[in-house]
Amino acid sequence: MATSIRLSRGGSKKRPYYKIVVADSRSPRDGRFIERLGSYNPLLAKDNPERVKLDAERAAHWLSVGAQPTDRVARFLDAAGIKERAARNNPKKAEPGEKAKERAEEKAAKIAEAEEAAAAAAAAPAPEPEVEAPAEESAAEAVAEAVADEVPADATAEDAVAIADEVAEGGPVAEEAPAEAAPAAEEAGEEKAEG
Repeated sequence: MATSIRLSRGGSKKRPYYKIVVADSRSPRDGRFIERLGSYNPLLAKDNPERVKLDAERAAHWLSVGAQPTDRVARFLDAAGIKERAARNNPKKAEPGEKAKERAEEKAAKIAEAEEAAAAAAAAPAPEPEVEAPAEESAAEAVAEAVADEVPADATAEDAVAIADEVAEGGPVAEEAPAEAAPAAEEAGEEKAEG
C-alpha cells in the first residue's frame, strides 16, 4: 500500500481549511484517511503560529515507514525541520513560448520600420503649405445658383429637388420638363380613378 502525507480540504466555499493527513494514495482527496497529523489554515497570516499545526513525531514516523509527502506538505515539513526539501530550479519557467517570441519579433520589426519612417520624414524638408487665392464663390453656392436658374417659377418642391440632383450630377436639364410632367401625372390619376 502506497501511503502519502497530503492535504484534505474542508471548510466552506471560498473559506478553505485543510487537514494534514496520512492516506492511501489511491483514496479520494477528501475521502478516507489513515491518520490526521495536523491542520493548515491559509486564511491566517503567514507569521501566525496557528496557520500550520503539525504533530512532528508522528510525521517523522510515517516518513520513516515510506510515506511520500506532497509538495505543499514537504514545505511544511521543511519549515518544521522534520525533512529537508531540495530546492527546485526551473530556469525555463520565465522564458516565453514560441508564439510569444514570434509576436515579439514582429512587434520589434514594426517598431523599427516606424522609427525608420519617422527618421526619413524628419530628414526630408517639409513642403511649405500652398496658399490658395480665395475663390469668389464656393462649389455649393455655384450649384445653388445653377438650380435657381433652371427651376421655373411654377415648379413644385419635388420638381426643384429633382432638378437640383440633375444639376449636381452635371446632367442635362430640360426647362420645360416639370411643366410637361404635371399634365401627364393628372391624366394618370384620372385613369386610376376610372379603372
